Amino acid sequence: MRRDEYIETVLRHKHALIFAGGIATAIIGKKILESEIVKDACTKGMASVLSAKKDAEECFQDIRDDAEDMVVDANAEVKKQIYIEDEEEEEEEAEKEAEKQTGRRRRK
Repeated sequence: MRRDEYIETVLRHKHALIFAGGIATAIIGKKILESEIVKDACTKGMASVLSAKKDAEECFQDIRDDAEDMVVDANAEVKKQIYIEDEEEEEEEAEKEAEKQTGRRRRK
């Protein structure tokens, strides 16, 4: 068989070559994935990801705690303002009542 004839025969059976290539890729891929170097790299990578996840969760929790503190402080400030306003209103009402009482006494 000449070289040209061989190439033509191979090209006619293109699907068989693709199948054989897939099998060869699977075998080589399996050998690569089972190697110690890849296992070590995957283990280190997974450890890094888990460490980053833990750090992110801690950061998120800190942000959440700060936000909750801000809400509590804001509510305390609002309550304080309401209390001050109530006291001022009560003082004004007491002054008005006192003025009414003194006004009545002066008229008599």
